[in-house]
Amino acid sequence: MEEIRLLDVGPSPTPSSRDEGGEVEPLDDKQSSSVLTDVAVAPAPAVEDSTLPDVVKKLAPTSNVTEHCNIDSVTPCAETHLSIGCQVVAPFFIAGMGMVGAGFYLDHVQDWEVFIKVPEIIILVPSLLGLKGNLEMTLASRLSTEANLGHMDDSKEQWSMIIGNLTLVQCQAIVVGLLSAVVAVVMVAITQQEFSLSHTLLLCSSSIITSSIASLLLGCITAAVIVVSRCFKINPDNVATPIAASLGDITSLALLSWVASMLYNANEKFSWIAPIIIGCYILAIPFWVFIAKKNKYTHSVLYTGWTPVILAMLISTLAGLILDILMAKFKDLAVYQPVINGVGGNLVSVQASRLSTELHKNNELGTLPPAARICISPLDAFFSKQQYAVTAQVLMLIVVPGHVIFVYTIRFFKEGSASPSTLFVSSYLTAALVQVAILLYLAYVITYYFWSQNVDPDNSTIPYLTALGDFLGVMLLGMTFEFIYLVGDKQLPT
Repeated sequence: MEEIRLLDVGPSPTPSSRDEGGEVEPLDDKQSSSVLTDVAVAPAPAVEDSTLPDVVKKLAPTSNVTEHCNIDSVTPCAETHLSIGCQVVAPFFIAGMGMVGAGFYLDHVQDWEVFIKVPEIIILVPSLLGLKGNLEMTLASRLSTEANLGHMDDSKEQWSMIIGNLTLVQCQAIVVGLLSAVVAVVMVAITQQEFSLSHTLLLCSSSIITSSIASLLLGCITAAVIVVSRCFKINPDNVATPIAASLGDITSLALLSWVASMLYNANEKFSWIAPIIIGCYILAIPFWVFIAKKNKYTHSVLYTGWTPVILAMLISTLAGLILDILMAKFKDLAVYQPVINGVGGNLVSVQASRLSTELHKNNELGTLPPAARICISPLDAFFSKQQYAVTAQVLMLIVVPGHVIFVYTIRFFKEGSASPSTLFVSSYLTAALVQVAILLYLAYVITYYFWSQNVDPDNSTIPYLTALGDFLGVMLLGMTFEFIYLVGDKQLPT
């Protein structure tokens, strides 16, 4: 047979040719080899899966897509400043206004009897507010990566992934809530030489209830945001973490103040309530552990995800101790604390989530991209042509206008039409820029370091970054107020 023409691709993989009568005859082994050698293999016909991102076509070409979502590529290879900004700005300002509300609320409840009689509660504030970074934002990062890889396009896998992660977060919330209260009590006992068993039980029970309920509510919101963002062709890495944080601060503060106040008022007649609450939650831990252990998406995280969460809690609790000292001198510092801490945590979480997703898409765990380095110069982190530098530039550009709006909103609602002094605004903005710049640089270093050590950054990076954001935020905010006080600014917010 001198000429072979491939006119049809039948269901059988066996190469074939047409005889003179037009009927198909199978080729023998020798002829098949000649065909495969001499004829260029044409690309496979396009499958009707245009709803899947390119990366999903490579990884799971037979994935079942949720029928009600027309999903297209949500993570282009190189997003521009404009595309990133358009997706990040709206969630950022929504989250920022939530933080402003949380600041006003903290400023209001600090005069409640329970906050005055049990000052250890103030130490808990950064730790419990930091849970959204330790747990909810980490959850958002994990689910965003899975969504961008196409693993949430199958409805059955989607529900399994969400339920498993909510169970894991509930287990972590109980443990971290209890530990943060214990650490706060120990810090007060060491620094102030004071210890009260009733205060300890009140603190532990309030912290556990707050962390458990807040994590459940915020976890459900986070999962819903990621699913909806996929349906609307939005990169969940850009929106999930800020939206998850938008209600986090006010929810945690409201729960903490209400629960602590009710338990404090009932303590004299019903002193047994707090121990029973603590005991019930501790007994529920094995149940949540059992469910998370059986879920394939959370089995490994259950064993490896504790170290960053607990260490981040310790850092946030230390920030709380510093906050307690600063609030004794600068009363109105409380209204700015959730804002500066929250903005830094939200922006760096976007960067960390995007970095982790990019590494998951293009590299094996433990293998860095070609020519990539863990320690780079700050100039490379912010001014190179890499995608992470583009994202960092967008996030840095958001800091100043965002904080200006938040500061003037705070002053307007707190003191009418009074405007803060130029010195205060410039000092505050400098502190905010320094905080975010340090965090964005550390986001690259920590994410790439964990990846090189075979540690999934989705489970480890954000807790450290948000905790460091709390510490830096409190320190820089305290330095700002101290500087304004020393130069004698008459408009110092005190």
